[in-house]
Order: sequence, then C-alpha cells, then structure tokens
Amino acid sequence: MTQRVALATVLDRLAIDAVITGYAVAVDDGDWSGYRDLFTADGRADYRGAGGREGPAHEIAGWLAETMRLFPVRQHLIVNRRTDLQDLGGYPGDRAEVRADYLNPMLLASGERGEAGDPDGAVPGGGSAPDFVSGGRYTFDLRRTEAGWRIRGVVVHEKWRRMPVASGRA
Repeated sequence: MTQRVALATVLDRLAIDAVITGYAVAVDDGDWSGYRDLFTADGRADYRGAGGREGPAHEIAGWLAETMRLFPVRQHLIVNRRTDLQDLGGYPGDRAEVRADYLNPMLLASGERGEAGDPDGAVPGGGSAPDFVSGGRYTFDLRRTEAGWRIRGVVVHEKWRRMPVASGRA
C-alpha cells in the first residue's frame, strides 16, 4: 500500500466515522432532515430488531419523529466501531460496513411517566434517571457518493433492554 493510498484510507475512515456520529446526533437531537441527509437516495433503515419498523429511510425518519416524541430526552452512544472498507487489491473501494455497539438511555415524556415527583429517580442537576435503557449492535452499510459517504442501510440488533421497576407498586 502506498503512502497516498494509506492516507486515502485514513480519510475514508474519518469520513465514515463522522457519518456514524452524525447518525447518533441526528436521532438524539430529533434532526429528522439531517437524518434523511445521511442516507443514499435508496437508503433503508431496519429497526425491527428493536421492536420497530423497516423501510425507506425517508419514511422511517417520519416514524422515528413520531415515536421519539415519547422520549424527549435521549442520548445514545455508538461505541466499539469496527469498520471494514472494501478492498480493491490494495486500494479502497466505494463500500464499507460498520458494526458498532450502542447504549441508549431515554427519559419518557412527563405525561407518560406515571407517578410524578418520584425522589428515587432524581439525579444531581435535576431531571431523573432514564426510564428506558437498551443496548445492542448496529450494522451500517455505507456507500461513497458524490456528496461523500452515506448510509445505504442500517439494521438495529437490540440485545437487551431495561425499564426500572417502579417502587411501591403491586
């Protein structure tokens, strides 16, 4: 591998990492236009592995916008990223796959929380502990486009979820 090819590979990996980070930020911030922009024109998202839907990314963005209203506070983390770039005989290609673990804590909207003012859920600085936490793995299929790297497909494989047990309830 030449130094020029090695540099191109590093730049591709950085660009791909920026797309994956952009995905997490768009979902957490509710930036559904930004979410759509991260995908190729034929991009698809599959959330069935976490109890959701599958379909074209532009349609799934609408479904997410509606669903995530239940969780106005969310901050999911995408970690342990493993990126496999297409190898064309020592040169990087235009396809990549990223497998990455996620941790997704979320707070329910106040009207959905049940008993208000539960001191057991309080955390320093206000707010409360997450009502819902899940973890699993994403598989991203990416393509190089004229606009840069974009997601052609994302599949969510939820491995676990936890909802805190309400104290004092039968």
